[in-house]
Amino acid sequence: MPITVLRLAIPSPLARSFDYLPPAGINPAQLVPGMRLRVPFGRGQAIGILLGFSHVPAVPLDKLKPALELLDNTPVLPEELMRLLNWAVQYHHHPVGEVYATALPVLLRQGEKAEARHKSCWRLSDSGHHFDAAELDKRAPKQAALIRRLQQYPEQGLLAEQLAEVQGNWQTAMAALVKKELVHMHTAPSLEQGLGSDTQPPQLNPEQQAALDHIHQHRHSFSPCLLDGVTGSGKTEVYLRAIEQVIADGKQALVLVPEIALTPQLLDRFRRRFKLPLAVMHSAVSDRDRLNAWCYARDGEAAIVIGTRSAVFTPLKNPGIIIVDEEHDTSFKQQSGFRYSARDLAVVRGHQLNIPVVLGTATPSLESLHNVDLKRYQRLHLPQRAGEAKPPRIRLLDVRHQRMEDQLSEGLLHNIRAHLERGNQVLLFLNRRGFAPTLLCHECGWTAECRRCDAHMTLHQRLRQLRCHHCGSQRRVETQCPKCGSVDLRGLGSGTERIEQALREHFPDTPVDRIDRDSTRRQGSLEAILDAMHDGDARILIGTQMLAKGHHFPKVTLVGILDGDQGLFGIDFRAGERMAQLITQVCGRAGRAEQSGEVLIQTHHPEHPLLNLLCQQGYSAFARAALDERRLAALPPFSHMALLRAEANDAQLPNEFLEQALDAAAPFNPGPVELYGPVPSPMERRAGKYRAQLLIQCEQRAPLHKMLEGWTLALRNLPLSRKVRWSLDVDPVDLI
Repeated sequence: MPITVLRLAIPSPLARSFDYLPPAGINPAQLVPGMRLRVPFGRGQAIGILLGFSHVPAVPLDKLKPALELLDNTPVLPEELMRLLNWAVQYHHHPVGEVYATALPVLLRQGEKAEARHKSCWRLSDSGHHFDAAELDKRAPKQAALIRRLQQYPEQGLLAEQLAEVQGNWQTAMAALVKKELVHMHTAPSLEQGLGSDTQPPQLNPEQQAALDHIHQHRHSFSPCLLDGVTGSGKTEVYLRAIEQVIADGKQALVLVPEIALTPQLLDRFRRRFKLPLAVMHSAVSDRDRLNAWCYARDGEAAIVIGTRSAVFTPLKNPGIIIVDEEHDTSFKQQSGFRYSARDLAVVRGHQLNIPVVLGTATPSLESLHNVDLKRYQRLHLPQRAGEAKPPRIRLLDVRHQRMEDQLSEGLLHNIRAHLERGNQVLLFLNRRGFAPTLLCHECGWTAECRRCDAHMTLHQRLRQLRCHHCGSQRRVETQCPKCGSVDLRGLGSGTERIEQALREHFPDTPVDRIDRDSTRRQGSLEAILDAMHDGDARILIGTQMLAKGHHFPKVTLVGILDGDQGLFGIDFRAGERMAQLITQVCGRAGRAEQSGEVLIQTHHPEHPLLNLLCQQGYSAFARAALDERRLAALPPFSHMALLRAEANDAQLPNEFLEQALDAAAPFNPGPVELYGPVPSPMERRAGKYRAQLLIQCEQRAPLHKMLEGWTLALRNLPLSRKVRWSLDVDPVDLI
């Protein structure tokens, strides 16, 4: 009788699967691909995913070890997800074990059971619904408070964390109410619960209705569409209506957003629209809550899944639609390890599941526009803002020869005062956090450099710290220059912290808030600032790109972009595209209600053709011009790229490894693939490592991948492959 050999994917840099025998006492007929097994691996143990079976082991039979334990009764990864992951392994030429590990929540990688933990929930009994809490006010005020609290949520009840808002020891009072049979305790899924309070959604305009009709007509087939709508055009409303139709068919919706910063407002819209459980998955969610959400999605208990990049791997019992909001955002691209694009995997998954995929944005990526031109995607255009809102008026503010105080020109300050006097709000954008990007000695010119990167340290004044925004290292601010001893150390340039301070000095009686990664570190801080803007408590908001996308500020009538030149002369060929997207997204925060909006862009290059084209004709005209430039230069999307990166402690090793890699490519390249380099990375030293890179480019995708398939195997056998850390990035979005 032939022996059954298990092929397992185990997290490892080795680009292969591993063979094991079935665990002792386990009938091989019980095993199904997608199950997890605990196995001996090296000097320790590992969790592997069963890929399949073989009767011919890759190693001698006497060297095969049995797996130690079967962890699952049913596969944790369904067949459709394994199909997606196998596609990703081949496309990205990445080790199968690391790809499969990426698709699992952390606790499943550690061997936890693939089960959700329900939470205790308290709900009023029939008698509790009609009970007058005033009867308990004098002798049991805590019980009365709990009754009143529960009567506000008569159907769904309340979880422990929601009851904790009641002062004091609520558990004792609740136990008394349970004993009186006024309250019942039961278990409930630990999911976000939609309230369904929006019973009268806004009326769709003709363009929104046409987009919705197209999605509905193709809801039973793969139909990728680009929902290209100007900021404020009501893309989210189209998402909500499309999801309503999917849920009516008994199916689930997966919604991907690029950043946690977008989640609160979007999640609030979904809560108010749907009286359904929502699974939320992003990096701020605990490992346990993430596993819970993952299980509820797999079991079909969560009708809607909202998450950031890695949520693309969430198993769905009844998938019906995939929506990618802000599809152009580079946050969808994983920049370390398995370097996948969640947007592109969402399209591939939709194709494999034969369901519609909606890519929504006000500033489409050039790749998506190219796919529209090739008829691969259907473009659904929303050219006007929803309701009565009008597009803002955009002006370039020439700051040459103007007096500037902390990057605030007199012209901008004058306009800020005018809008504030009319009772409106102002939003200012600067994509640079901290107080100042450089600390300079005024006597000798010394600057504070990062000791691990080729970069300046950023001054954070309030914390009296110098921080590197590339590697994360930090140290206390020097009290005197280490080179000449002078105490005249000055912050050079401006970040959001410095602008906030300057605004408070210029407008001492006006509330100012700041949104960046530093001001929103604490849980709930972002939501508090956004609430202050909506309530009118904050009149001026300064922030980075965190506030550029997805936020709705109806009272903002002036947007000021403090540095419109950022990105005009970037070394990456995508720098202009990203700058145009960012400016357009920021401009979209102005005039989103009845009042007209105004945008002022401070620039030292008011004659620059890109800026003028963007301001006068909009993003669509810019994108068409950029596509023409890319076509002439044979750059993506008119060609296809991969980037081989290498880094090491020794400055020479990365370049030497890439020279070996260049020589090793020749046997696998019949001619159409071009290799450029090796060259040092634009930032050669980062986090203490010296870095170099080799660019691979081809006009056709197929020859590129055929070459990469054989070459990546050869790279692992190069003499220096174990002395450097190297990675292959297919379709890189960042050449830095």
